[in-house]
Amino acid sequence: MVKVYISADLEGIAGVTHAEHTMRDGKEHERARVLMTEEVNAAISGAIEAGATEIVVNDSHGTMRNIIPERLHKDAYLISGTPKPLSMMEGIDDSFDAAMFIGYHAACGTQNAVLDHTYAGRVVSAAIINGMELGETGINAAVAGYFGVPVVMVSGDTAVASQARDLIPGVVTVVVKQGIGRYAARSLHPEKAQAVIKEAARKALGSLGSVGCFRVRPPVCLELHMNNTGMADIAELIPGVERIAPRAIRFVSEDYLTVFKAMRAAITLAGETLQ
Repeated sequence: MVKVYISADLEGIAGVTHAEHTMRDGKEHERARVLMTEEVNAAISGAIEAGATEIVVNDSHGTMRNIIPERLHKDAYLISGTPKPLSMMEGIDDSFDAAMFIGYHAACGTQNAVLDHTYAGRVVSAAIINGMELGETGINAAVAGYFGVPVVMVSGDTAVASQARDLIPGVVTVVVKQGIGRYAARSLHPEKAQAVIKEAARKALGSLGSVGCFRVRPPVCLELHMNNTGMADIAELIPGVERIAPRAIRFVSEDYLTVFKAMRAAITLAGETLQ
């Protein structure tokens, strides 16, 4: 039995370049949902061809209700909705053999990266863990690594592919678009993007064992830099959090998952200041 976990975001999908695609009330959101669902289906098909016997897909974008259930491959399970304890990595555990990230994007502040941000663009300016500035790829790969699950494939734009390869030696990356700027890209045709994702998923799962887990060694130190001082004011109220700068907090634990959950709590609380 080979279990595969898929975390699916939207900003890294071919053809997606703007908030009109990614926001729930965006005029082009419905079309983007179809494109996202079909790229996930391509990864599922490739994984099945490589021998996967169980596949769990976690919708990891925004409201986390983007993937169209009736269009999703019938042999996959779907986790949707928010909030979820592990957010973009909900459902992962040590029973999985491999993880794949579909439609991912680069970290906040990455040049020529489509819709770059880190977990919450209106809140976070940087997430630094044990001295490494990480985007969602690294943060989430470390959650998978916590459970001993390697991330074997990442799809998205050129920038996120580069960041993934820097963190995870041997990972298979799929570039479905090249960022021209934050809101512009040169994309593959959706059918072509889906074809290369399917082949990459088959290849990645077929060479399972050649990619190691990305782990953050304890003690785990998170420095979370926010967009204004008011956000840090409220995040500082979390027990164990230390204020280290006007717009930054620090949290330290021996357990990576504890740090991950503290980060999510800090971002959520800080986001309330935007209401």
